[in-house]
Amino acid sequence: MRTSKLTLAAGYTALILISLMFIIPFIWLLRSSLMDLSQIFTMPPEWIPEPFHWDNFRRALTALPFDVFFKNTLIIVIGVLIGTVATSSIAAFGFARIQWKGRDTVFAILMTSMMLPFAVTMIPSFLGWKMLGFYDTLYPLIVPAYFGGGIFNIFLLRQFYLTIPRDFDEAAVVDGASYFQIYWSIIFPLSRSALIVVALFSFLGSWNDFMGPLIYLKSDKLFTLALGLQMFQGSYSAQWDLLMAASAVVVLPCVVVFLIGQRYFLEGITLTGLKG
Repeated sequence: MRTSKLTLAAGYTALILISLMFIIPFIWLLRSSLMDLSQIFTMPPEWIPEPFHWDNFRRALTALPFDVFFKNTLIIVIGVLIGTVATSSIAAFGFARIQWKGRDTVFAILMTSMMLPFAVTMIPSFLGWKMLGFYDTLYPLIVPAYFGGGIFNIFLLRQFYLTIPRDFDEAAVVDGASYFQIYWSIIFPLSRSALIVVALFSFLGSWNDFMGPLIYLKSDKLFTLALGLQMFQGSYSAQWDLLMAASAVVVLPCVVVFLIGQRYFLEGITLTGLKG
């Protein structure tokens, strides 16, 4: 009994220490964004700004057109989010709930494509979009989401769909329901937690994406927040107070979205992948 308590205490202690490793840099970012430049690197470090320099955010966000960067990022995020959830859920339904010839073979081929690193497909993808005339547009960053939304998302949802009893499908077929009606009326409502996980992954991936916009965008008016922050760092690298304020503005939406969907995220991760 005593050994189990010691093991439990050691586990919680390790988790707390690991959590601090991730939380402290975020706290440092927030406190630095509210400090004067002379306060940030004082020794011993000051953790509470005195006074609070809220003006750092106004100065940082007006130094570059962050409103334009935010609008472009929001367009990409919304487009990718809708495309990913819609197409990956439909594709996963086809692989999990419909029997068709060669289904498992096609799924295995799709899974092997996950082993291809981004560096291998980067140049062919760029050349293809450029030949289509979509270089320096937002299309290469949005349109791919409408062709399955990523193999990993299809795999994630397929594994979840396999845990739903097939009795629901059989009862719906007896009542004359089509495959799409089964998907829309039965599977989709029961998959809320898994779909929220996919939506969160999609949001975080597109919001923080740096390499995609760097490859496909050339005009400043199309830059996203990730590229704008990089541009800001190059121009104001010595002004850490403004750089931290700009970084905090870019990071905070991700934190807020995760906190809102945390319960569904943990539930979806727990339930997804229980059956192969």
